[in-house]
Amino acid sequence: MTSATPLPRTPAPPSVPIRLIATDLDGTLLRDDKTISPRTRAALGAAERAGIGVLFVTGRPARWMEVVRDHAHADALAICGNGAAVVDLAADDESGRPRFVRVRPLLEETALQVVSRLRAHAPGTSFAVERTSGLFHEMSYPPLHLDPAQGIAPAEKLLAEPTGTAPQPVLKLLAHHHELAPDAFLTRARAILGDLASVTRSSPTALLEISAHGVSKASTLALSCAERGIRPEEVAAFGDMPNDIEMLSWAGSSYAMGNAHPDVLAAATGSTLGNNEDGVALVIERLLAGG
Repeated sequence: MTSATPLPRTPAPPSVPIRLIATDLDGTLLRDDKTISPRTRAALGAAERAGIGVLFVTGRPARWMEVVRDHAHADALAICGNGAAVVDLAADDESGRPRFVRVRPLLEETALQVVSRLRAHAPGTSFAVERTSGLFHEMSYPPLHLDPAQGIAPAEKLLAEPTGTAPQPVLKLLAHHHELAPDAFLTRARAILGDLASVTRSSPTALLEISAHGVSKASTLALSCAERGIRPEEVAAFGDMPNDIEMLSWAGSSYAMGNAHPDVLAAATGSTLGNNEDGVALVIERLLAGG
């Protein structure tokens, strides 16, 4: 992410009324302390009262959605895992987490090919496996202290289909490198995996997020909008990192945050203030005012 916040770049007013706001969470809707500011809450509420839907579109897993669940309504869906899952924020599964309503899994055999190629072309890569049931990772993978692993083992073993349990689809594979620069790792991985899987990143570190081929925030958002009869030009999208680029390119109106990665700023039709400056709220307020 950039260190300085550029001045907002306001695109031409939408040619048709906006019916849906599709927003990333971390670095976008959420402040750095992982809260939603009162101004942003007010703007989201005003949008919904005006008949504009709000759809959270994030790389987060379903178990990390508590931060926005109190904003959920009766039909509040969210796109998680960079498009690998759609969850119902207003309904719980048996573990008390948001209920999965759509899963676009990464097949284990494909994930194993990904691991093999990265081990050969980017030695030193460590892996984690994000399943619907939780996170599993290798011993050398940087642990998340607030999200303990469900299991620790070599990736090849983690990708063996569990036996004697309910299906636990793989949502994405995470690949971390302790030496490569983040964008360099992304470029290398896309070159060797482009025919096999979708590769992106949202972390400031060299951490790649790998989904099934064709799965992205954009493709799942497009599916969800088609089901609602919403066209791309009726969508305003917000994001800050490379995993948002396809979504911002798909939406008729798109806004890069002031703190966004340079490639995101280049891809969006407009820009706004940073996530700590209520950039999403600023745009919503202007849209509701007809600007």
